[in-house]
Amino acid sequence: MGKLTVRALRAVLVVVLAGTVFVQALMVWALATDPEDGSLPLTPLRVITILGMVSVQVALVCVWRLVTMVRRGTVFSHAAFRYVDVVIGAIVAAALVWFAVTVLNAPGQRADPGVTVIMGGVGVAILGVALIVLVLRMLLAQAVARDVEAAQMQAELDEVI
Repeated sequence: MGKLTVRALRAVLVVVLAGTVFVQALMVWALATDPEDGSLPLTPLRVITILGMVSVQVALVCVWRLVTMVRRGTVFSHAAFRYVDVVIGAIVAAALVWFAVTVLNAPGQRADPGVTVIMGGVGVAILGVALIVLVLRMLLAQAVARDVEAAQMQAELDEVI
């Protein structure tokens, strides 16, 4: 991975992290100061938004660590699995948070239940992203196994020579 790519990705990660922290601060402020006077259940939605932002932030930190490992050339190691597993967990948590939003929004959509179906579909798509990352984790496992095998073969070759 080139330096420009790493810098661009890190810039995006910093902007998204700062944005999520800003949204969380606004949600906490709204929870502390605004009385609930609307027809939507705003307090549960605000709490869910805060939890959703936490799952995004956890994934961002893990991606940052993985990019650092790529830059150092150590990503093909067992240490990378910890970060990938946490990313998968964060994506699943985000999907569960989205399903909670869907459930809270559903009673207001009785006249148009298609919105709830679409929101449920978005939740399934988020779970699909978790499955894609799981497949990528399996590819990482194969690469690590090949790397270990290559190191063993190199050690055997060094003994012969």
